[in-house]
Amino acid sequence: MTGIRVIAEGLAGPEGPVALADGSVLVCEMAAGCLTRVLPDGRKVVAVETGDTPNGAAIGPDGQCYVCNRGPSKWQRFGEVLVPIAQDEPGGPGPHGYIQRCDLASGRVERLYERAGDLPLRGPNDLVFDAAGGFWFTDFGRIRHRDIDLGSIFYAQADGSSIRELRGSFYGPNGIGLSPDGRWLYVAETYTSQLYRFEIGGPGRIRFSETLGFGSPGGYFVGAPGGLSFLDSLAVDSAGYIIVANGGEGRLTVFPPDGGACEHIRVPDLAPTNVCFGGRGLTTAYVTLMTTGKLIAIDWPRPGLRLHFQPLGTDA
Repeated sequence: MTGIRVIAEGLAGPEGPVALADGSVLVCEMAAGCLTRVLPDGRKVVAVETGDTPNGAAIGPDGQCYVCNRGPSKWQRFGEVLVPIAQDEPGGPGPHGYIQRCDLASGRVERLYERAGDLPLRGPNDLVFDAAGGFWFTDFGRIRHRDIDLGSIFYAQADGSSIRELRGSFYGPNGIGLSPDGRWLYVAETYTSQLYRFEIGGPGRIRFSETLGFGSPGGYFVGAPGGLSFLDSLAVDSAGYIIVANGGEGRLTVFPPDGGACEHIRVPDLAPTNVCFGGRGLTTAYVTLMTTGKLIAIDWPRPGLRLHFQPLGTDA
């Protein structure tokens, strides 16, 4: 694996990278409340003003960009390091998050979902589309001074017609992705630093196991990297390896599909947030670094998994 290349700097809490057909990379600037297009030469152009805290993004079947926005947040800078800080008052529900649909050409933004029935969305975090055109997403919950909301997995239709909570009681569900064969849904849990997989029974359906032992949220345990780890968002490559941004340790943790030993790749930031694949043959891993505000690129030894509805250019 070759050295790290810095593609862009000066991003305000970058997350949710999306490789686009023209060779640019769309990045959620969480602390700036916008989607920014990073051009191949490193120039930055604001594509959409989302407001609040855009966290995860994906291109949907209609070519629009769907965004998990966790709602209002506060940030604090320590020298060159930018970090989020807890903002909600204890004992109250605090602000809500929502799902947005964004037109990258016009900049138009609409709120698609703010609740699932009587259940308000608390802090939508990351999403992935399936072949049927619906999307799975995690709701991280909210952190308050003395308590937290537990998180959930949801499934929703891209046209705004349907949304369902599939499973709750997660301790900070974060990254979410699909296996190459579409059989498994992967979810990274931040506070426990554990990766789970759930067997998919069809669009928006999960085959839960109720006999997996104490502490399991109904999924199969894949692995835990150990150390001072806080698992963030993830990507999957074409061979089925799950690449999870690992905050606290400042690394990417690569989980093999066969459940073997993890590989760790150091990055120049204590809090990498997310990974996506782009470039020629999808062999470039783009990684967002939150505290230093950088987008970096790493040559990957295997092609990444092409996401459903991912726009591909001539270099792909």
